[in-house]
Amino acid sequence: MLAELSSILRALAENDKIRCIVTTGGGDSYSSGRDLYDMRGQDNRRRTRGFGGVAEIVDIMRKLPQVTVAKVRGWCLGGGLALINGHDLVISAESAKFGMPEVIRGSYGATATPSLFHAGIPFKKAFYISLTGRNLTGIEAERVGLVSDVVPDKDLDSYVDTLAKELASRNGATLENAKIAAYMQKTCPSTWRCAPTTSSNIACATTPIRSATWKDTSTRKGRRIGEVYQAGRSEITFSAGYRQPERRPSA
Repeated sequence: MLAELSSILRALAENDKIRCIVTTGGGDSYSSGRDLYDMRGQDNRRRTRGFGGVAEIVDIMRKLPQVTVAKVRGWCLGGGLALINGHDLVISAESAKFGMPEVIRGSYGATATPSLFHAGIPFKKAFYISLTGRNLTGIEAERVGLVSDVVPDKDLDSYVDTLAKELASRNGATLENAKIAAYMQKTCPSTWRCAPTTSSNIACATTPIRSATWKDTSTRKGRRIGEVYQAGRSEITFSAGYRQPERRPSA
């Protein structure tokens, strides 16, 4: 199933007519996580992590040009929690339950744990979820920032439908670049400053394609060193501050 979801998402990435993707559970829950029996064989673990695993799906979703929305009702545990952390927005029903039961079963959640600590919630709250194995309701999850918004159970479908249509009405390039700029803040060193090559290109660093050095024409006090990166369909120049000329003591 994970491999199938990975394949579907890759195909959707090439569809310029789709600007919002909504995921939800097929029954009364979003996801109960990976099948523990399925994970017991070491060979199987290698296969699912290397191709179509949860970590790969999270990576694909963050790079999608479309906005991704998770519509969560019922249980969202373990690998399901990792999946929603790969979405741009998460809308939860009030009665939904979020948690990481891995620690109770002698595991730590190889994929869910890193995604939880990169979700932007307070560090101590993330530890509380991962170390205790206790569940949060939708209301509690919204309170700590694990989900974007929480609504009454009966309103979940209509709320998400309205939100998806609103997002789909936006300019596609704007949505894509907004995502790239946001995820840049998660992946780039805090000392780096982003300078788009044009006023319309706001992108983030993913893969360097060439080096770039130039003089600081405004102050002429040194050279600014940077890298040109390709991200999505945009190109950006990253600068890591200014390199000042070496100063020698006067005689």
